[in-house]
Amino acid sequence: MNQNIIIATSKIKVCERFYELCDYCGYDREWADALWGDIVTDTQVYDELEYYIGNHSLKDLVKVSGYSLTDLYVFQMDKYNLIREIGKNPRECNKERMVLNAFRMLIDMKADPETYVKRIEEGRGEDKI
Repeated sequence: MNQNIIIATSKIKVCERFYELCDYCGYDREWADALWGDIVTDTQVYDELEYYIGNHSLKDLVKVSGYSLTDLYVFQMDKYNLIREIGKNPRECNKERMVLNAFRMLIDMKADPETYVKRIEEGRGEDKI
Protein backbone atom coordinates (compact mmCIF):
# COMPACT_ATOMS: atom_id res chain seq x y z
CA MET A 1 0.00 0.00 0.00
CA ASN A 2 1.64 3.18 -1.23
CA GLN A 3 0.11 6.34 0.16
CA ASN A 4 1.24 9.82 -0.65
CA ILE A 5 1.38 12.15 2.29
CA ILE A 6 1.28 15.84 1.62
CA ILE A 7 2.40 18.17 4.35
CA ALA A 8 1.78 21.87 3.96
CA THR A 9 4.71 23.64 5.56
CA SER A 10 3.62 27.22 4.94
CA LYS A 11 2.15 27.67 8.43
CA ILE A 12 5.34 26.28 9.98
CA LYS A 13 7.42 28.76 7.98
CA VAL A 14 5.16 31.66 8.99
CA CYS A 15 5.37 30.57 12.62
CA GLU A 16 9.17 30.33 12.51
CA ARG A 17 9.52 33.74 10.87
CA PHE A 18 7.04 35.25 13.34
CA TYR A 19 9.09 34.03 16.30
CA GLU A 20 12.29 35.27 14.64
CA LEU A 21 10.69 38.70 14.35
CA CYS A 22 9.65 38.61 17.99
CA ASP A 23 13.17 37.63 19.05
CA TYR A 24 14.68 40.36 16.88
CA CYS A 25 12.35 42.92 18.45
CA GLY A 26 13.20 41.81 21.97
CA TYR A 27 9.80 40.39 22.83
CA ASP A 28 9.80 37.53 25.29
CA ARG A 29 8.30 34.12 24.54
CA GLU A 30 5.19 34.78 26.64
CA TRP A 31 4.32 37.90 24.61
CA ALA A 32 5.07 36.12 21.33
CA ASP A 33 3.04 33.03 22.29
CA ALA A 34 0.03 35.15 23.23
CA LEU A 35 0.10 37.09 19.96
CA TRP A 36 0.72 33.97 17.87
CA GLY A 37 -2.21 32.20 19.54
CA ASP A 38 -4.49 35.12 18.74
CA ILE A 39 -3.27 35.45 15.16
CA VAL A 40 -3.44 31.76 14.28
CA THR A 41 -7.06 31.54 15.45
CA ASP A 42 -8.17 34.48 13.27
CA THR A 43 -7.85 33.49 9.61
CA GLN A 44 -8.10 37.06 8.31
CA VAL A 45 -5.34 38.33 10.59
CA TYR A 46 -3.26 35.22 9.90
CA ASP A 47 -3.54 35.91 6.15
CA GLU A 48 -2.30 39.46 6.80
CA LEU A 49 0.70 38.12 8.76
CA GLU A 50 1.50 35.52 6.11
CA TYR A 51 1.41 38.23 3.45
CA TYR A 52 3.62 40.52 5.55
CA ILE A 53 6.19 37.80 6.13
CA GLY A 54 6.30 36.91 2.43
CA ASN A 55 6.23 40.44 1.03
CA HIS A 56 7.38 42.74 3.83
CA SER A 57 4.36 44.94 3.24
CA LEU A 58 0.77 44.98 4.48
CA LYS A 59 -2.29 43.87 2.51
CA ASP A 60 -4.66 45.98 4.58
CA LEU A 61 -7.71 43.83 3.89
CA VAL A 62 -8.74 43.61 7.55
CA LYS A 63 -10.33 46.73 8.96
CA VAL A 64 -11.81 47.39 12.37
CA SER A 65 -13.98 50.50 12.68
CA GLY A 66 -12.41 51.73 9.45
CA TYR A 67 -8.81 51.27 10.63
CA SER A 68 -6.39 48.96 8.81
CA LEU A 69 -3.02 47.56 9.82
CA THR A 70 -1.31 50.45 8.05
CA ASP A 71 -3.32 52.90 10.12
CA LEU A 72 -2.31 51.05 13.28
CA TYR A 73 1.32 50.95 12.12
CA VAL A 74 1.26 54.73 11.60
CA PHE A 75 -0.25 55.09 15.08
CA GLN A 76 2.63 52.99 16.45
CA MET A 77 5.15 55.05 14.50
CA ASP A 78 3.72 58.27 15.89
CA LYS A 79 3.66 56.80 19.38
CA TYR A 80 7.30 55.69 19.32
CA ASN A 81 8.87 58.21 16.95
CA LEU A 82 11.04 60.08 19.39
CA ILE A 83 13.44 61.58 16.86
CA ARG A 84 12.05 65.08 17.46
CA GLU A 85 12.34 64.81 21.21
CA ILE A 86 15.60 63.01 21.92
CA GLY A 87 17.45 62.95 18.59
CA LYS A 88 17.71 59.17 18.29
CA ASN A 89 15.51 56.12 18.04
CA PRO A 90 15.36 53.66 20.91
CA ARG A 91 15.02 49.92 20.29
CA GLU A 92 11.23 50.23 20.55
CA CYS A 93 11.23 52.46 17.47
CA ASN A 94 11.95 49.95 14.70
CA LYS A 95 9.72 48.95 11.84
CA GLU A 96 9.39 45.29 12.75
CA ARG A 97 8.46 46.06 16.35
CA MET A 98 5.86 48.60 15.23
CA VAL A 99 4.37 46.08 12.78
CA LEU A 100 4.10 43.46 15.53
CA ASN A 101 2.51 46.07 17.80
CA ALA A 102 0.06 46.90 15.01
CA PHE A 103 -0.91 43.21 14.79
CA ARG A 104 -1.38 43.10 18.58
CA MET A 105 -3.49 46.25 18.43
CA LEU A 106 -5.60 44.88 15.56
CA ILE A 107 -6.41 41.73 17.54
CA ASP A 108 -7.20 43.76 20.66
CA MET A 109 -9.21 46.25 18.63
CA LYS A 110 -11.38 43.47 17.22
CA ALA A 111 -12.31 42.56 20.80
CA ASP A 112 -12.86 46.13 22.01
CA PRO A 113 -13.10 48.60 19.11
CA GLU A 114 -14.43 51.56 21.12
CA THR A 115 -11.43 51.71 23.45
CA TYR A 116 -8.91 51.56 20.62
CA VAL A 117 -10.70 54.01 18.34
CA LYS A 118 -10.75 56.47 21.24
CA ARG A 119 -7.02 55.89 21.83
CA ILE A 120 -6.22 56.47 18.15
CA GLU A 121 -8.38 59.56 17.82
CA GLU A 122 -7.03 61.15 20.99
CA GLY A 123 -3.50 60.92 19.59
CA ARG A 124 -0.42 61.32 21.74
CA GLY A 125 -2.09 63.67 24.16
CA GLU A 126 -0.12 66.71 23.10
CA ASP A 127 -1.64 70.17 23.41
CA LYS A 128 -3.33 71.30 20.22
CA ILE A 129 -3.45 74.86 19.01
